[in-house]
Amino acid sequence: MTAAKVHVVGAGLAGLAAAVSLAAEGHAVALYEAAPYAGGRCRSFFDSELGCRTDNGNHLLLAGNSSAMEYLDRIGARGTLIGPDDPILPFMDLADGVDWRLRPNNGRIPWWILRRGRRVPGTKASDYLAMLRLRRAPADATVTDVLDPTTTLYRRLWQPFAVAALNTSAEAGSAALFARVVAETLGRGGAACRPLVPREGLSETFVDPALARLREAGAAVRFGARLRRIDLAGERVVGLDFDDGPVGLGAAERIVLAVPAPVAARLVPGLTVPDDYAPIVNAHFRYDAPATAPLFAGIVGGTAEWVFKKRGVVSVTVSAADALVDRPADELAPLLWGDVARVYGLGLTALPPWRIVKERRATFRATPAQLRRRPRPQTRWSNLLLAGDYVDTGLPATIEGAIRSGLVAAGLIAGRAPVG
Repeated sequence: MTAAKVHVVGAGLAGLAAAVSLAAEGHAVALYEAAPYAGGRCRSFFDSELGCRTDNGNHLLLAGNSSAMEYLDRIGARGTLIGPDDPILPFMDLADGVDWRLRPNNGRIPWWILRRGRRVPGTKASDYLAMLRLRRAPADATVTDVLDPTTTLYRRLWQPFAVAALNTSAEAGSAALFARVVAETLGRGGAACRPLVPREGLSETFVDPALARLREAGAAVRFGARLRRIDLAGERVVGLDFDDGPVGLGAAERIVLAVPAPVAARLVPGLTVPDDYAPIVNAHFRYDAPATAPLFAGIVGGTAEWVFKKRGVVSVTVSAADALVDRPADELAPLLWGDVARVYGLGLTALPPWRIVKERRATFRATPAQLRRRPRPQTRWSNLLLAGDYVDTGLPATIEGAIRSGLVAAGLIAGRAPVG
């Protein structure tokens, strides 16, 4: 017998993950998206300025991102990821030109910190005991309350890792949330830290295979469907009012609301959500990086923070980019390209064609105060669940967090224990 119908509103990664999981379990799924495309902030597009297809942002997966890997396996797309066979994380410190490869061993017992050639230059094995302090971080502590910001290890590892994961400065970011990220990556050994990126693009890995799987399962997918209102009666949602008309709900039908936090707060009475957002700045350069260049590298002591080598494009990401987001694009492009040129050893290579993408409200700031505003997936309406990177999954607003929220919502509908 076919399981009850589920309406999934929002086709970002949270909504896609929920829809794919529910369809695989026999639910009739209707997926609605206000935009003319799926993927939200994780998608590819043809950039007319660069004259090529590129991603709207940069996202790095690690092999230990269990929810993302479950999702990719379900849509048959894990094979679209590429990365080194071993956990090798390259960095360069532009302040002194030192470059290194962080190389944690595969097992959970971290003997790698005893090997000078595997750890961060200028650090000793005892410095890494800071990971134990993170595990005991109180809920109101920031990263710098727990980790000493004067150490080399902080500057060359903890700070860039925290800023990238939390999209918040380490001085303001939640130590408890960062501890969860560290526990699911370095805490699980090097096998969980192997870096992975899409071979072609974000859409080809995360979006297109999901839509194909949903259509194979008979799911209804509607684009350009903006939800204006949720109709409530007692303890249930009884209808969804879209721009192009209402959708009534049967007695057993459920809803997964996988829209951005401000939209959810507008639609759901009394819903509290994070309300302080941080920007991310991405730069895309039309350039064929050297074959010897790594797929990605961390940058310390520069303006850029992470550089990604893609097919015919080199991309840069700066998280928590409050200091950059209001600067003109024609100032940012040469500044960021200068860091790329140093990392790749390009000398005075001319600035190639470029595109600056500013996400002014990319994700909520992962501060202790904002974490208290994150809602649980369940609501007081029996057939309404929430999904999205702002929902309390115990993770920051990352691809892993967004996908996990969708899997959690699907699991609650199916009566399974929560993911993670």
